[in-house]
Amino acid sequence: MAQIIDGKKISAEIKDELKAKVAALKAEGKEITLAVIQVGNDPASTVYVGNKKKSCEYIGIRSLAYELPEETTEEELVSLVEQLNMSRDVHGILVQLPLPKHINEDKIIKAIAPEKDVDGFHPQSVGALSIGQPGFVSCTPAGIIQLLKRSGIEIDGKECVVVGRSNIVGKPMALLLLRENGTVTVCHSHTKDLKEVCKRADILVAAIGKPKFFNHEYVKEGAVVIDVGIHRNEQNKLCGDVDYEDVLPFVSAITPVPGGVGPMTIAMLMYNCVQAAEMEIC
Repeated sequence: MAQIIDGKKISAEIKDELKAKVAALKAEGKEITLAVIQVGNDPASTVYVGNKKKSCEYIGIRSLAYELPEETTEEELVSLVEQLNMSRDVHGILVQLPLPKHINEDKIIKAIAPEKDVDGFHPQSVGALSIGQPGFVSCTPAGIIQLLKRSGIEIDGKECVVVGRSNIVGKPMALLLLRENGTVTVCHSHTKDLKEVCKRADILVAAIGKPKFFNHEYVKEGAVVIDVGIHRNEQNKLCGDVDYEDVLPFVSAITPVPGGVGPMTIAMLMYNCVQAAEMEIC
């Protein structure tokens, strides 16, 4: 029977560990602060921001909410980020994406000080990951590594296939698996014989944004399948990039949607925030 990798349980474990760490820092008179900026009122972004605030409250991190109107200019947003960069009370800065179309996301990401880049999107953070130096790691890929490790799944020496090459998931995921001594292949829209490449994988990470794209024909028997996708199907129920019911009989372990990768993203954001504070203290 396949192991169902419980992201809710593992993220709760991480949050409890962080809660204890934050309490110890508070006992020494050190408070951790995360600044969260949202521009406009995109419904999905509002839900995500709300979940981040709840996690901060649970762990003991102070959160500052900046809810800006849709018409906020790029210059105004950069100015706010620069103010937060200069604030010694703020340890992490998160700008909720996507931003309105009139704002250049790359410019905003680059404006965040690397030492406060808890999303792990700044070019300096990405560069540090690529050459094996310390730095913040994009939260979803970092969460996947924790899912694998805390579920007792060995990465070292395994054939790992990442389907998707986004800057937020695919590319950092490949680098993290490589760091753990996996043998990594990255697939994308131009990959030939995708099924055959995927069927080589001991660990398959599906992150292409197509609902139920991967059925059992893409999966080697006994593989571990990590589903990063999240969609609404015709019945308005959540599903992933993987056809879960079709794949389940063939795998040794799999993440469900919901309750797999999703909860780990916020847990690792909290982890990065605590790490930012500890780096400043050191």
